[in-house]
Amino acid sequence: MRGARKGGWLSLLGGLLLPVIAAAALLCFATALGSLDSGRAGENRRQLEETLRRGCVACYAAEGVYPPDLEYLQTHYGVQIDQRRYLVYYTAFAENLMPDITVLEITP
Repeated sequence: MRGARKGGWLSLLGGLLLPVIAAAALLCFATALGSLDSGRAGENRRQLEETLRRGCVACYAAEGVYPPDLEYLQTHYGVQIDQRRYLVYYTAFAENLMPDITVLEITP
């Protein structure tokens, strides 16, 4: 009789432990996936900012002046910006000074 009782507890413990372990594994997976996605979004923002800076340098090398505005950079140097995803602040001080470029991600 004691053996059946002990087996019952083990069975009950095993039955409760398995769903808890599965839920913990799913939680860890979801957390890792969310972290990966946020890291990728930050990397995309950084790449856009770097692309804008390189376009400015290419313009300065070719024309001797930095682009006067963002539209000029997009039109003449093929820089593409996803306006739904990013907000770009582009401030040109003078033709011979690198513009101030700030890229912000728009959160839905």
